[in-house]
Amino acid sequence: MSKAVSGRVRDSHGRPVVVGISGCSGSGKTTLAIELARELGGTHFPLDHYYRDLAHLPPGERMQQNFDDPEMIEVPLLAAQVAALARGEAIERPLYDFSTHTRVPGRTETMCAGAFLLVEGLFALYYPALLPLYHLRIYIDAPDEVCFERRLKRDIEQRGRTPESVRRQYEATVRPASEAYVRPSATHADLVVDGTRALDWKVERVLAELRGRGLLAGAR
Repeated sequence: MSKAVSGRVRDSHGRPVVVGISGCSGSGKTTLAIELARELGGTHFPLDHYYRDLAHLPPGERMQQNFDDPEMIEVPLLAAQVAALARGEAIERPLYDFSTHTRVPGRTETMCAGAFLLVEGLFALYYPALLPLYHLRIYIDAPDEVCFERRLKRDIEQRGRTPESVRRQYEATVRPASEAYVRPSATHADLVVDGTRALDWKVERVLAELRGRGLLAGAR
């Protein structure tokens, strides 16, 4: 993996460098965000914690919701908490139970951003309220067939899904959402990274961009 670097806070008030990372499901955005957080001593901040609480719906109805629709994210809360982190403040992030599609009642997670905040998710570059908060916007681009094969492998190996169920969901909701919302959001990116390249290469490409923008203190 690439040589570790030391990030600097952006100003004397302890505000972090905020990086938005988006891409279609299976593009490699989560892997890149996690590795960048490790390299930079930063915080990986996935949008998945902000899915709407569906506790008001019967369990059967919850399963029928389209979780690839950007309306399923509670954007006001998400934007307010990213803005607070960007100011160097702590937040109480909600805890989401993906097995029941509900918020964990009465519980939150206290968190602060490190020198870098890596905001990652399908819609990280889609919501207008988030765009002004980023110092760098990254879109991970990968062909649809690559994204599908990666998602197929993940869902079978890690989530116990059948190939048929993965394919049905991909065609019914994942691909349409990608075409309608995620891929068009690439127009908001400062940097488009080839999602088919090796992770080392992608990390170095982002680090070079950060250095070029004066957002890194240098190698350690």
